Amino acid sequence: MMNSLEQRSTFALSSIFALRMLGLFMIIPVFSVAGQQYVGATPALLGLAVGIYGLTQALLQIPFSLLADRFNRKPLIILGLALFALGGAIAALSDSIYGVIIGRAIAGGGAVSAVVMALLSDVTREEQRSKAMAFMGMSIGLSFVIAFSLGPWLTSQVGISGLFWVTTLMGVLAMLMLLLVPKVHRHYKVSSQSYLAQLQQVLAMADLNRLHVSIFMLHLLLTAMFIFVPSQLIRYAEIPLEQHGWVYLPLLFISLFFAFPSIILAEKYRKMRGIFLAAIVAIIVGLVVMALGYSHKYVLLLGLGLFFIAFNVMEALLPSWLSKSAPIQSKSTAMGVNSSSQFLGAFVGGSLGGILLGMPSIGFGWAVLATLAVLWFLLTLTIKQPHYLSSLVVTLPEAKKVDEWASILLAIRGIEEVVVLPEKQVAYLKLDKQQLDESSRHQLSQLLEQELVF
Repeated sequence: MMNSLEQRSTFALSSIFALRMLGLFMIIPVFSVAGQQYVGATPALLGLAVGIYGLTQALLQIPFSLLADRFNRKPLIILGLALFALGGAIAALSDSIYGVIIGRAIAGGGAVSAVVMALLSDVTREEQRSKAMAFMGMSIGLSFVIAFSLGPWLTSQVGISGLFWVTTLMGVLAMLMLLLVPKVHRHYKVSSQSYLAQLQQVLAMADLNRLHVSIFMLHLLLTAMFIFVPSQLIRYAEIPLEQHGWVYLPLLFISLFFAFPSIILAEKYRKMRGIFLAAIVAIIVGLVVMALGYSHKYVLLLGLGLFFIAFNVMEALLPSWLSKSAPIQSKSTAMGVNSSSQFLGAFVGGSLGGILLGMPSIGFGWAVLATLAVLWFLLTLTIKQPHYLSSLVVTLPEAKKVDEWASILLAIRGIEEVVVLPEKQVAYLKLDKQQLDESSRHQLSQLLEQELVF
């Protein structure tokens, strides 16, 4: 069970994610129509104004994450949120489409998704991380549904410029939420390496690349589906566009009802690989169901439900798996590559969804997405079970210097990382039980001045 510090930090960091996504998603369902009021607006430029956010996010995730592995993560998050808020203000003050494009590009420049996830992994124990990531995934999914329901109504009240001001407000509120997260000092075993070597190390790891492919495919399929499916809900399920949020919301909660036990099973019984592959199979089945029965209301909803269940399982598992598999000294860098893959997947999925929407055969469109999911399954079939660490919460020593104390701990075989939270006077020791021999256990017990039972 998560302790109070983990609960508070998970809530705060998930809220930061959700507030950013809420501001982003509210623009999507209304901008192609409401944005026509801007000077110089054309369909191509309206599309660029929406898409350029994802492009700058994809380009800057890796630079931000490289820095986050060398410096304090919290100031980088504040910088990213400030850029997000500034971009929203520039777009809100603009009369021309070019000003909006510039504002959206600056907002996307606050590419700190990976840094936020890395900070969450710092302040949660290994055994509780999947729960924390699941909570974050739920907050993102909920913000998606709320945004798509709230965006059209809010635009009718405050206009498109007012909607951009709301985006700025979301960025400011997200910065305030960061005050709830404690200060963190990280200590780990590391050899000096350049930024390029650090990135090359991450890109050379085959299983990490399979995780990057997975997040790319997951968000490609999600984005393509949400461009492709609304017209079918209107035509075949007879559900008007303004009520689609009420379709997605219950499906989201139903999916979480199934997703949380799957996540607990994956973490507690170390069945992560099996649950991961089963989730991809569920996505394939959901897409096949929609390909065969899209013209029937309840079959279409069943396919969507299967997709949502698998999506939420994957959203929770992938960051947790990534944090286990990435080199400790390059954890944020690995998450940066993963986040870039996510935004690139959304960009490609949006383009693909538009192409599929223009095809005469709806079933063929679903079949294309199902085929991509099958290829994804084949590419990741050889992925290995992640390396599991355990966490130990200890009280900081009063009579010793913390840096020296952490260095002595790291010299013990089996201790991989020491995360110090000075405000709470505790530290998380991340250790590999299989590497802890009797000598290491004895050293650790003496240093912590207590008998340890594993």
